[in-house]
Amino acid sequence: MPIYKVIILAIVQGLAELLPVSSSAHVVVAEKLLGLDPSSPEMTLLLVMLHTGTMFAVIVYFWKTWGKTYFSSADAFKRVAIRIIWATALTGIIGEALVKLIEKTAFAGQPKAEIELLFSRLDLIAPALFAAGLVILIAGLKERGEIASTVKESITGIGGGGSVTMKQAGVIGAVQGLALPFRGFSRSGSTISAGMLVGATRERAERFSFALAVVLTPPVVAREAMRLLKASHEAAAAGTPIDLHASLVSSLLGMVFAFFGGLIGLKWLSVWLESGKWYLFGIYCIVASCVVFYLHTQGY
Repeated sequence: MPIYKVIILAIVQGLAELLPVSSSAHVVVAEKLLGLDPSSPEMTLLLVMLHTGTMFAVIVYFWKTWGKTYFSSADAFKRVAIRIIWATALTGIIGEALVKLIEKTAFAGQPKAEIELLFSRLDLIAPALFAAGLVILIAGLKERGEIASTVKESITGIGGGGSVTMKQAGVIGAVQGLALPFRGFSRSGSTISAGMLVGATRERAERFSFALAVVLTPPVVAREAMRLLKASHEAAAAGTPIDLHASLVSSLLGMVFAFFGGLIGLKWLSVWLESGKWYLFGIYCIVASCVVFYLHTQGY
């Protein structure tokens, strides 16, 4: 793949991954417009390596904030660790169950059933974007209607510190599991919105959602790396080998560009959260879903 295409995809991923607008949907559309196959093992590995770049951006951006909250004491770390384990367990159970269900129903009777084969379907991405947009819009409008509560938190000083409750962590983890199989159903948008809808402040929901992303990324990378290795063995046996070295170099380069794009995206997200404009991301996702569906009708 030409380097310029990797850089374009990395920039798109970096800017969109940490905004609640579904980076996967944006990257898939960009891949389609660039004439690439989003469901191929090389492209799915590239995508998760781009996620790895933004994962490091999350760590760098939130490190001081996590230090003041999650790592402020042994007790604080224990509380958040329990919540992260609880949320991640729910993500794994719900996400894996959904993946298996979709693979068995969408690929019934087919010898090769992989959820990744659906990732290039714009007709599936469009409704997922629309659904995510509705969740974000509802959470944003609810937030705007709670000015008195926000004022109270700023006076008492409870709004910015601490972690989410066990119930809120469970809801966020469950919603993250629902988002896993669907390109277009924004992970960050849906999890932060879910947290807000069950009573978490924006800051706590954002901070916890991105902490979960850091935990989730390594196993996803491992899954896609194994998928690429399997595809490489199959291709070699068929006489059409895959250039693993080129795929790795492209993925690492994309990860670096995604890292810097992710830092910019995080800064933008925080500014919008502070200004109470979360609902606008929902409107954007709904409009974007219409654009994606239009591209589908045009044959992309």
